[in-house]
Amino acid sequence: MKKLNLFLEYFTLFLIGGVTYYFIEVIYRGYSHFSMIIVGGLCFILIGSINEVSSKEIPLFLQMIISVLIVNTVELVSGIIINKILLLNVWDYSYMKYNFLGQVSLRSSLAWFFLSFLAIYVDDLLRNKIFKKKKHTYKFI
Repeated sequence: MKKLNLFLEYFTLFLIGGVTYYFIEVIYRGYSHFSMIIVGGLCFILIGSINEVSSKEIPLFLQMIISVLIVNTVELVSGIIINKILLLNVWDYSYMKYNFLGQVSLRSSLAWFFLSFLAIYVDDLLRNKIFKKKKHTYKFI
């Protein structure tokens, strides 16, 4: 039963994060691709897991920096697969300054830094209210 509950928790968080990521793209770019639900769900679970794996409260600023590294890594790997190998051309940041392989950019990293604040808070809120997990306290630094 415990494994089923854990599966349902992560599946729920995956769907919420994935659908939210998809709609953020629709709002920002006017369109998205179904693969972004997978990318977003994975990012949301990984971001939410930052303060779940430590017995100490991790400062919010550090969680946000780690979140950017997570999102950039997931977007880079998935971008190489989705855009470079499968040739789906879902996104291309090569026109932006400070991009890497056209898959991640400094501008998107800055956006995800600030969006990660919401992801961290919403993940903690969902885990606390729906799944009765520990309520986290926040210190910025």
